[in-house]
Amino acid sequence: MSWGSELWDQFDNLEKHTQWGIEYVEKYTKFVKERSEIEISYAKQIRNLSKKYQPKKNSREEEESKYTFCRAFLTTLNELNDYAGQHEVIAENLTSQIITELSRYLQEIKSERKSHFHDGRKAQQHIESSWKQLESCKRRFERDCKEADRAQQYFEKMDADINVTKADVEKARQQAQMRHQMAADSKGDYSSYLQKFNQEQNEHYFTIIPNIFQKLQDMEEKRIERLGVCMQTFAEVDRQVLPIVGKCLDGMTKAAESIEPKTDSKQVVESYKSGFEPPGDVEFEDYGQAMKRTASETSLSNTREAKEKPAGKSKGKLWPFIKNKNKVTHESPTCPPASSPPSPSAVPNDPQSPKQHKEPLSHRLNDFMTSKPKMHCLRSLRRGVSVCVESCLTSDFSHLPPEQRRKKLQGKLDELNKDIQKEMDQRDALTKMKDVYVKNPQMGDPASVDPRLSEIGQNIEKLQFEVQKFEGWLAEVEERMPSKSDTHRRSGLYETQNNTTVGNNCAQDRESPDGSYTEEQNSETQVKFDDEFDDEETLPTIGTCKALYPFEGHNEGTIAVAEGELLYVIEEDKGDGWTRVRRNEDEEGYVPTSYVEVFLETNAKGAMTYI
Repeated sequence: MSWGSELWDQFDNLEKHTQWGIEYVEKYTKFVKERSEIEISYAKQIRNLSKKYQPKKNSREEEESKYTFCRAFLTTLNELNDYAGQHEVIAENLTSQIITELSRYLQEIKSERKSHFHDGRKAQQHIESSWKQLESCKRRFERDCKEADRAQQYFEKMDADINVTKADVEKARQQAQMRHQMAADSKGDYSSYLQKFNQEQNEHYFTIIPNIFQKLQDMEEKRIERLGVCMQTFAEVDRQVLPIVGKCLDGMTKAAESIEPKTDSKQVVESYKSGFEPPGDVEFEDYGQAMKRTASETSLSNTREAKEKPAGKSKGKLWPFIKNKNKVTHESPTCPPASSPPSPSAVPNDPQSPKQHKEPLSHRLNDFMTSKPKMHCLRSLRRGVSVCVESCLTSDFSHLPPEQRRKKLQGKLDELNKDIQKEMDQRDALTKMKDVYVKNPQMGDPASVDPRLSEIGQNIEKLQFEVQKFEGWLAEVEERMPSKSDTHRRSGLYETQNNTTVGNNCAQDRESPDGSYTEEQNSETQVKFDDEFDDEETLPTIGTCKALYPFEGHNEGTIAVAEGELLYVIEEDKGDGWTRVRRNEDEEGYVPTSYVEVFLETNAKGAMTYI
């Protein structure tokens, strides 16, 4: 159904309707814009919420990361942050795909509508002007006809009057003829213009106006169609992010399912286990008779166990921060002995006063049960520890219980070994760079690398010295640890033959669930130290790579590759920008890391390579 044939006389209503349609598009655009602002605000609030509950960068964060429920909550926060990102994506897509497009379309449709109605008004004004001219011709013809009738009547009256002169009659006759001629001319003009007006009117209502209204109809249909597409896009924008939102929710679910109460309860043991044995039976002290008291090594003696066990096999228990032969139990080998108060045996034995110069047993038990591995607890026991001992305790962790101290020392050794490996990797990379400079002087001066190599060598020496120091402390604490038949400990010492070479085998220390260190070696972390340019033994592949760009490989030690070629990776980039690859058993060499896309195998990503 066409607007031109059905709504030929509804020009004003069509103008109002099309204007309302444009206002509706503006209304929908405003709606989408407000929805986008809500999405941005919601995403911002979600991100702030996730950031607010992220663990702070302190020692507490390290403790929390040991528990599965804390890791699950951290994963939930990270997934929630990604979830917020998808709402930002929704806002961006709404802005780019709907708001921007509709704003541009509104300008176009307003301009088009204005043009069409301008043509319609122009045609309307033209037909109205023609109608006015037709009315003017009609009124002139009517007036001339009336004038001709009056002139004819006057002539007949004059002609019938016998008293009127012949000249007057002739004048009246001529006047009547002139009026008749004017009426005939007006009739001709009116008839001619009427025919012209009918043609213009027919063209106006059957050609011009229908064409304009058809254009307006097409414009309106396009507007409606565009609005429908935008509504579909509005829903599609949400649908596009649903897979990623689903992955975020799946990640939260998996994080919740990964919580292991048993593991967390075991971790409590690992975190707070002191390594001390429970106290033995308390001997009966008879205050009813005077008796000679001997100096005891601890306020809680182990007399019964000492009697039952042979003297050669008895082993003193490790109590936190108690005296043993006038020495602090956890004193570092490098620290001087701390001063201690006189033992009970040094005080005269007064038979009248059974109270000796020592703390009551209940007080000692309270101190033991409420003590924590912190320096202020050491002071609360009033042992008079000097400032030197305090500084030594903080460096070798001797202020901690044996089990916790062993873990701290082992962790420090692992950090030092990692630092040594990083320094060695840098040294190897600089050595390769120096070799390249020697072979190709135009690329750089080989002597410019020597200062950095010397500095790295000194750093390695310092780190190795620190390793030896912590190894000694670790050996000492393991000697003092109570022995268990089902537990094997290993120190994971970093053995070195000299300042710049490392042994052939390196076992990665692993901590067992009960806090001990197993002797079992991880086959994935055993590394052979072969010369990188030794061709006698073929290196195993650790992954694959795809060439992103062609590389000619003119220099010695490099290999030419073509774009899109698949190769085997046998050595990762050590920081020098080169990756070692193999095409077949006989062709291998280095290619720029930036020229290839590397896909490492799962078991190779966690392994460490030593050269």
